[in-house]
Amino acid sequence: MTSTQRAATSPVSGRLVARSMEVPDPGPLLDLLPEDAPVAWLRRGEGIVGWGVAASIRTTGPDRFAEANEWWQEIAADSVVRDDVGVPGSGMVCLGSFGFADSRGDSVLIVPRVVVGRRGNRTWVTLIGEDELSPAPDLVVQPVPPAPDNVVFTDGEVDGAAWEAVVAAAVRRINDGELEKVVLARDLIATTDAPLDVRWPLRRLGDIYEMCWTFHVDGLFGATPELLVRRERGLVTSRVLAGTIRRTGDDERDLALAATLARSSKDLEEHEYAVRSVADALAPHCSSMNVPESPFVLHLPNVMHLATDVAGVVPETDSSTVLELAAALHPSAAVGGTPTDVAVAMIEEIEGMDRGRYAGPVGWMDVHGDGEFGIALRSAEYDTRPDGTGRVRLFAGCGIVAESDPKSELAEAQAKFVPVRDALTR
Repeated sequence: MTSTQRAATSPVSGRLVARSMEVPDPGPLLDLLPEDAPVAWLRRGEGIVGWGVAASIRTTGPDRFAEANEWWQEIAADSVVRDDVGVPGSGMVCLGSFGFADSRGDSVLIVPRVVVGRRGNRTWVTLIGEDELSPAPDLVVQPVPPAPDNVVFTDGEVDGAAWEAVVAAAVRRINDGELEKVVLARDLIATTDAPLDVRWPLRRLGDIYEMCWTFHVDGLFGATPELLVRRERGLVTSRVLAGTIRRTGDDERDLALAATLARSSKDLEEHEYAVRSVADALAPHCSSMNVPESPFVLHLPNVMHLATDVAGVVPETDSSTVLELAAALHPSAAVGGTPTDVAVAMIEEIEGMDRGRYAGPVGWMDVHGDGEFGIALRSAEYDTRPDGTGRVRLFAGCGIVAESDPKSELAEAQAKFVPVRDALTR
């Protein structure tokens, strides 16, 4: 296991100055993003977007969460914040995404220079720099970004047939009593004739999957349906998803499928493991908790999930930030398995690919330690290849239990590629 490595860019003066001010509604926030290091965290049109980099840290290794949290606490303690808005997301914030595994993958926190946020009927701008700040800039709707050109999809590290064999091997080991559940993922590669302008898929994801959290941080983007943890003024919540069925597009048929999902012993078993892992991780930080006895069915445009919202109260004696809570929860049974250590070891052994930041925490945090982190699902990482073409790596994963069928799991993974895959096409 590697030791944590840290590379940070901090303000020259040693401190940051941030000022939040209310502004007229500028319209859809994603439409404001320029090309300069855009970041985003939005659901149903509310949340924050930003651009520019006032400070950042990149970490890797088993202590990546602690290193990033310590850096942010130092930045926050030294900063001067004038917040005339006073709602969650105003004031100085950072956005981050973290590698899934202890042994590989970069993690990053970024403090943008400009943040635009919306909550309810209030919209604000936060300017972040190293000295006294100028008045709020005019918020300009940016030109429509270029669509990806000539998108070609190919198998990633493991093709469909080989992945079915991996699933079958996992089922055998589960039935042998080695573990109860393991989440296995696969990737899909998209190539484009030119570098990807991430603002194109972000706008499409925000429009089509408005019930999900649309995000982008440092080359990782997507629309996740799963909120890992929210910490807001002493209250903590987590949305657990496990158990999936694909939608048909026929409303009557989908209602019947939803009822089938709600009665499926295989899916209910998988869901129970995930809820239990979240409740157990949050319990040490909460004075009281509410864990519903039964899940509800969450309807998304392409799939339906079994879902449970876990809630708790964090006492004043617990100073854990939302990032520390995210670290305590990661990896939950929804993305790792049960028991977690055995499942994560099996993923490393048989999955056949590097997850990078897929299925790791992604979200934002303020200077008080409040914020939101989701799980980076329905997501992709992109870069530009040496020849100037673009490369996008899409991810999808499935929870494997004793009753899992490899062909059905492959079909479920294909359904989970759909949001990002469709967002890349015209």
